[in-house]
Amino acid sequence: MAIVVQDAALAPRSVTILGSTGSIGCSTIDLIERNPDGFTVEALTAHRNVDRLVAQAKELRPRFVAISQDEHYHALKAGLSGSGIEVAAGQEAVTAAAARPADFVMAAIVGAAGLAPTLAAVKRGAMVGLANKECLVCAGALMVAEIQRHGAVLLPVDSEHNAIFQVFDFERREAVDKLVLTASGGPFRQFEREDMRSVTPAQAVAHPNWDMGAKISVDSATMMNKGLEIIEAHHLFDIPENRIDVLVHPQSVIHSMVEYVDGSVLAQLGTPDMRTPIAYALAWPARMEAPQKRLNLADLSQLTFEAPDHDRFPALRLARESLKNGGSAPTVLNAANEIAVEAFLAERIGFLEIAAIVEDTLTDFSHCLMNTLDDVRSCDEEARQVAKQKLDARAVS
Repeated sequence: MAIVVQDAALAPRSVTILGSTGSIGCSTIDLIERNPDGFTVEALTAHRNVDRLVAQAKELRPRFVAISQDEHYHALKAGLSGSGIEVAAGQEAVTAAAARPADFVMAAIVGAAGLAPTLAAVKRGAMVGLANKECLVCAGALMVAEIQRHGAVLLPVDSEHNAIFQVFDFERREAVDKLVLTASGGPFRQFEREDMRSVTPAQAVAHPNWDMGAKISVDSATMMNKGLEIIEAHHLFDIPENRIDVLVHPQSVIHSMVEYVDGSVLAQLGTPDMRTPIAYALAWPARMEAPQKRLNLADLSQLTFEAPDHDRFPALRLARESLKNGGSAPTVLNAANEIAVEAFLAERIGFLEIAAIVEDTLTDFSHCLMNTLDDVRSCDEEARQVAKQKLDARAVS
């Protein structure tokens, strides 16, 4: 992961943001705007929020802007008319943005849609800030192989993996005994299982500590996000599933820990603000000023911890089983979860049915080869169709 970083005063780091209008993208832009001498912007992309994308482009003056939904092309073109910024639309345009010559690419597209653009950045040997769990969940072995082949640098942006990255001894990795991913427990941490049956999307997206998008917030509420993070940590740090623990820590002060063979436990602490791991990735291997509230341990009355409840939150079990089974199972897990979460947010199914649909899909899916990106795409699409069938069957019943 070695990289030579030039003096920012002489050569600002050029940045592309994939998913600039989402929560991670907006936080990245906030940090760049606070450090204008340290960064230039090469490209911005968004899914459908054309108004915000236009506003960002006018402020940051990137060379290239792309929106993935073709129907928004004319609005984007009109909004940036006369700016001199190159404008494009469609999934291929988003991938083209990732392939442009930026020093650093923030991969913040939510879901499996972020896989192809992130791989495009990796294949040109870029430094990639990974805020997309699904890249490693759906195609972990493929992604790691491409990183090694092209000499890319992968910097985890998820708060948990970023915390581990900061305290992981890569020079003496044999001394690492286990990883401990902390979890807030989400908004339903103290709910009985039956009480969760009637919770609403509005309740599920109201995360107690973090400001996140709807999909990620629901994943936190089901604890699927922590299951996906187990799979991601396995690929990022080459640690087997049985040496990756999850610990519920409601205050979200300790973001994760590494336990060593001598009994030492190293933890990274901070206030729950995604600008901390984003700033770490943007400036790595240096550090940069960031505006978030500083942690004051004296002000905290207590830090508490508890084991996760796999009966109330079966998504954790499903993720661990998928990692153990390997092959296409993690891809199926992720695809089915995306379909189920979308249906829950649309109020087509109840909260507890999210994990049930994922489990039904995993049980009935005929697993497939995963040697290429096309294999991953095919498997992902097939799994989505199976999940939709399970969803329709539940709606009928």
